Amino acid sequence: MNAPVLNNTMRKFGAPQTIIHVFQYWSVLLRPAQTTLGALVLAAHEPARAFSELSAASFAEMHTAINQIEFTLTRAFQYDKINYLMLMMVDPDVHFHIMPRYAQPKLFVDREFVDAGWPAMPQLGHVNETDAEINQRIIAHIKACWS
Repeated sequence: MNAPVLNNTMRKFGAPQTIIHVFQYWSVLLRPAQTTLGALVLAAHEPARAFSELSAASFAEMHTAINQIEFTLTRAFQYDKINYLMLMMVDPDVHFHIMPRYAQPKLFVDREFVDAGWPAMPQLGHVNETDAEINQRIIAHIKACWS
């Protein structure tokens, strides 16, 4: 895995400890606040504060990243839908919140994870309680499912 340049947004989401996969232009991180099981952050490496500032190469690689993320999260958790949120209100570096969505609660390491917003918008204020150990187990499971 290449070592990305960590921007402030990536650090806020726990990098480098939460990094699951590194591409040339993007990193996939576990979102420490698990709104839904397997919630991720896809963070750009380029110093861009607007989506339009990303290079064409970054946009092209994003296609590969999204395909791998969806394949992996399907293998890992069999989600029902997936949402991509680009908010960038507090954390200005280009990034997406990726929320696997579930019609029914999911069990992982003897814990129940609920998608409180289903079937409407994800409720970002709802967090399934985890700790560093559980988050590391989620990361390890996702990494084991990565192709």
